[in-house]
Amino acid sequence: MNDAKVAPKAHVALHVRDLARSVEFYRKLFAAEPVKLRPGYAKFDLAQPALNFTLNESPSNTPTPGSLSHLGIQVASTGQVLEIRDRWSRAGLDTRDEMQTECCFALQDKAWARDPDGNEWEAFTVLEDNLPEKTPSSVSCCAPECCAPAR
Repeated sequence: MNDAKVAPKAHVALHVRDLARSVEFYRKLFAAEPVKLRPGYAKFDLAQPALNFTLNESPSNTPTPGSLSHLGIQVASTGQVLEIRDRWSRAGLDTRDEMQTECCFALQDKAWARDPDGNEWEAFTVLEDNLPEKTPSSVSCCAPECCAPAR
């Protein structure tokens, strides 16, 4: 595992009603192409500003399209995820680990915390990217309930 100190990158994930329309909008907004485009999912990995921005297509009935899915901090290694988790725990935040999980077509290690309003924050590292697509019945994280840990 690579524990090199790399600047953390902010992560924002949005629920959208129409992925194609949203991708077209954000292509123009960011003047960039998505680095990953799959059924129901798009990822823009921006250098300036440093941002991992994802779109999760949701059926019109749940959750509310355009609503926040979750927030995060992408780091370079599992060690950094654990350092952030430990800092959150020492500060009195309730944390939850999610290690070796397939999410957004990638294998990831994560730690989660929830703010007082219920907004989910993750610290995560990508261990393996661009995993193959799965059948809808076996999709884990890129479904509408993507990435928000059950409590």
